[in-house]
Formats: sequence, C-alpha cells, structure tokens
Amino acid sequence: WHPVTLPLCSLHHEKLKLFCLDHQQPVCVVCRDSIAHKNHSFRPIDEAADDHRKELKELLAPLKLLKMITEYTKGEFDQIAETIKVQAQQIEEQIHEEFKKLRQFLQKEENARITALRTEEKQKSQRMKEKTEDLNRTMETLSETIRATEEQLRAEDVVFLQSYKAAVNRVEQLPLLDAPQLVSGALIDVAKHLGNLTYNIWNKMKEMVSYTPVILDPNTAHPQLIMSDDLTNVTFGGRQKVPDNPERFDKYKVVVGSEGFNSGTHIWDVEVREEGVWSVGVVNESFERKVETRSGFWQLCFEDEEYRVATAGTYYVLSVKKLQRVRVQLEYDRGTLSFYDLDAYTLIHTFKHNFTEKLFPYVGTEKKQPKILPVILKVDEHITPLSTGF
Repeated sequence: WHPVTLPLCSLHHEKLKLFCLDHQQPVCVVCRDSIAHKNHSFRPIDEAADDHRKELKELLAPLKLLKMITEYTKGEFDQIAETIKVQAQQIEEQIHEEFKKLRQFLQKEENARITALRTEEKQKSQRMKEKTEDLNRTMETLSETIRATEEQLRAEDVVFLQSYKAAVNRVEQLPLLDAPQLVSGALIDVAKHLGNLTYNIWNKMKEMVSYTPVILDPNTAHPQLIMSDDLTNVTFGGRQKVPDNPERFDKYKVVVGSEGFNSGTHIWDVEVREEGVWSVGVVNESFERKVETRSGFWQLCFEDEEYRVATAGTYYVLSVKKLQRVRVQLEYDRGTLSFYDLDAYTLIHTFKHNFTEKLFPYVGTEKKQPKILPVILKVDEHITPLSTGF
C-alpha cells in the first residue's frame, strides 16, 4: 500500500485539500485564509472531485449515446453501400435478360421475314423461268416453221407449187397464239415486306410485352416481404437482411407503388384470392412507416375470414364472398376511391374524401401473394397525322 501524495500549492507549498467554488480550483488551507479567497465558499477536495466527476459523466452521456447512434448509422450505411452493389448487379442481370429476350424476338422476326422474302423470290423466279422456257420452245418452233416456209417461197415455181399444200398444212397445224404479254404480280411485293415494317414488328411485339399500371417499390417493402423480379408480385416469408432506410415499412407488412398520384384517374387490378391475410388500397405520402398510425390510409382487406374496408381507425365488414380479383379505381380530383369485384363486375365499396396529399398504391400480406395484374396492350389503329396539311 502506497499513500496518495497530494499535489502542493505553488504559493504556500501546502497540500491542496480544499476546492474553491468561486474560483473553481484546488487550494490549500493558507489560500483559504488569504485575501485572494476572502468570503469564498470551499469544499473538501474529495467531495468537489466527486461532484465534478458526476457532472462530467452527465455531460459525457449524450456523447456516448451519440457515438452509439453514429456507430449504428455507420453500420446501416455500410449495409446500404453493400445493398447498392447487390441491387446494381441484380438489376444489370435482369436488364441483360430482358434485352436478350427482345433480341431473340427480333432475330426470330428478322429470320421469318427474310425467309418469306426468299420464298417469294424463289417462287416468282421459278415462275419466270417456266414462262421463259415456254417462250423459248415457242420461239424455236416458230423459227423452224418460218425458216422452212421462207425456203419454199424461194424455190422455183414448179417446185413451190408441188410443195405448196404441205407448207400450208405445216403452217396451219401451228395454233394461232396471241402475242405473249407480261404477267401481273411478277415482281417482288416490296410494300408487303417493307411497308410499316417497324410498326408491324412493334405491333407483333406486344404479344411478348406486358404493361403493369402499378410497379411496387422494393425499397419500401417490409423486411418479411419478398418481391418478384418484375416488381408486381409480393410474397410473405422470413425476415430478410435489408437496410432500414427511411422509405421502408417496419410496422406494417406492406409495400407501396413506385409512383404516387395527386391528380387524375388511375386504375389497377390486383389478384388477391381468398387466402391468408391481405390488404390493398392507398396511403398518404406522409404515412408513418416505422410506427403504428391510424390515419392516412384507405383499404380493402381480408382478415379473420371476413372482408373489410377501413380508414382512419374505423372499419366496416362487407357481405361479399370469394374475391379473386379486385379493381382499385382512384379518381383523385373527384375525391373517390372505389373497389370492384372484377369477376362479378360489381362495386364493393367507395370511399369519399377530400384528398390533399399525393397517394401511393399499396398491397400488404402475411400469408399469400397479392399480384398487380398487367393490362392488355392495344395498338391504336386510328393514326392521327402529324400534320393534316389543310
């Protein structure tokens, strides 16, 4: 054991046993009685040290908390950075795959059109060859008859008259043919192969191309929701390791669309089926995503084996049965949100509200797979000219 040696006062060389509360510094007993510390307050050095340690610890606590939050946030940033790399790689692979499909379609279409062109070329060339051969045979027969007849015409009168009847018979035996004429449709049908070529390919391409009016945003999906590659289908599963970014829902097992609406009419269809727990509808842009809230949403849901519509903490049980496909129709300017049974062609429910924020479509699930359905693409046959000219 070694006794603690207190520092000495620089003025009086006495041990610093006191703390001047006015000057906020250690002093000795001689300093206490000096004029410099007249009428000052003092505390024993150990008590003052304890008080100041406590005060400093209190000041240090927020810094420690800030350090913990900073470390956590840095971890989130690191995860986001890694997720960005993974997302970029996956997106690039999907882009390559989609363009591969398009290139295969275009290559197949090109081959089919080249084949059709070569088939027509072969058929019409063969037709010309056959007609040319017929003309050659006709020309050969005519030439031989003309040559023989002209030779007889040059013969002596007696010889000519002796062979006259045979020459007439030879000429009359040849059928009297009409003069040969060019045939219609002999050339390649250029217009058929080149007319509106890109438009016709585009029109045919719609058979392999789908368009979905609502695309779900995976960056908003609850960690237990798994998105399909085309971002239209959501499946409930195990909790995924994803960044806790501000856009992501944590309290509710939902995902919102990538685009919000603050005007106009918008329609999208959702395949829901009568399974598990699901919900469809819209939420305000400011809807709380990390904590529970009871406002800012309008929904149709299936829960506890019954269909409900709900908003702002209130809900109504519906009498509909066995919904398979639901149409959601938002008429923002009119302030209505309607749900339809797409198979029965009946209205389920209409919300009326004076919308003031941008609204985002959403789907939620805990057991099944709601799916945003694609729409049928129709190419407009009534083309409007760029300029009428008059």
